Amino acid sequence: MNAPHPRHLSIHDFTYPLPAERIAPEPLPDRAASKLLVSRNGEISDKSFRDLPQELPAGALLVFNDTRVVRARLLARRPTGGQVELFCLEPVAPHRSLELALQQTGQCTWRCLVGNGRRWKDGPVTLDFTTADGQSATLWAERQVQEAGTALIAFRWTPAELPFAEVLRAGGHLPLPPYLGRLDTPTDAVRYQTVYAATEGAVAAPTAGLHFTPELLAELAERGFSTGHVTLHVGAGTFQPVKADHMADHPMHTEPILVSAALLRQLLAHRPRPVLAVGTTSLRTLETLYWLGVGLLQSPSSAAANTESAELRVTQWQPYEMAETAATISPETALTALLDYLEATGTETLQASTRLLIAPGYSFRLVDGLITNFHQPESTLLLLVAALLGPQWRDVYDHALAYGYRFLSYGDSSLLLPGLGEAK
Repeated sequence: MNAPHPRHLSIHDFTYPLPAERIAPEPLPDRAASKLLVSRNGEISDKSFRDLPQELPAGALLVFNDTRVVRARLLARRPTGGQVELFCLEPVAPHRSLELALQQTGQCTWRCLVGNGRRWKDGPVTLDFTTADGQSATLWAERQVQEAGTALIAFRWTPAELPFAEVLRAGGHLPLPPYLGRLDTPTDAVRYQTVYAATEGAVAAPTAGLHFTPELLAELAERGFSTGHVTLHVGAGTFQPVKADHMADHPMHTEPILVSAALLRQLLAHRPRPVLAVGTTSLRTLETLYWLGVGLLQSPSSAAANTESAELRVTQWQPYEMAETAATISPETALTALLDYLEATGTETLQASTRLLIAPGYSFRLVDGLITNFHQPESTLLLLVAALLGPQWRDVYDHALAYGYRFLSYGDSSLLLPGLGEAK
């Protein structure tokens, strides 16, 4: 009997009781001091995150998301003194490319969430700030188009030679998860970034990586574990609640990914040894790679004609719709197709976007295990964990609740190894 299509899943079947006091409000003083729940072949044990190297399967490759969180929350003032919050979601003009938009000088337009904007009528709101080198600066923001839930905001600033990335760094706040209900602090400036964060663009941290320290990464290398990096710029949609009863009515958010040809070659060379994703964003990026390769193989004429204006992407339901036709395409073949595409287009970096929704019924192609925090009830992240573990996800969450684990972004961690053998 075939499993039901994930479109028909009720989000209400993926819930659990989460008392407010179990949500971690602050990070621990020591990143690696968090607890680590290990679920190996359905057997659960309690460890410290420092024990991770001893718990990993032999020969594992760990893939990290190296995105860096930008200070995308701007607190501006109306002429009458009232505060308006602008949460920058994605660039619109003159560039839609995140990398180019952050380097834009003088003026730009972004799609934003607007908080406390009911009394913001015509005219700009302003934000005065000081740059890293001590210059006084001012940002003006004007609402152009109001859309469902968001608005297009035109920004201009002086000194005009400042890139928008510097405007955000100097004048913005880290966009902490809304359930924390507080502004960022100097501690968050350090602890809401991973120690390996490199590429600016996320508006939320890939929180599974917050537990790693330089010392722990060095120990992984000493023990012979391989590591690799991808980039998925985490969007505000990661906090978006599933409001629909069934997943067919939930639009999955789009997020940009960047993957080097070197990482594709590393994955090819590593197979068939286990690949572990550090975080749900790394997992979604890795699984997206397979479906991008399948898409290129099934539409070779369009791939050959692909130009900079034609973006590679994976849609929300694509893997489920293509499952039968992709059954004969191995991960190695899909990765090779991506490398051939990069060679044909003369680039070493794959740029694409993904709306991939991983839910029970999904078959994993590249990922064998996951390091991740404990996620909100009725969330797409919990659906992903349920897809990986099957019904046993409930045992994991019941255990975490019973044994004092801390939940959500600043909470404790888990190592999920369905079908993998003993540790190295």
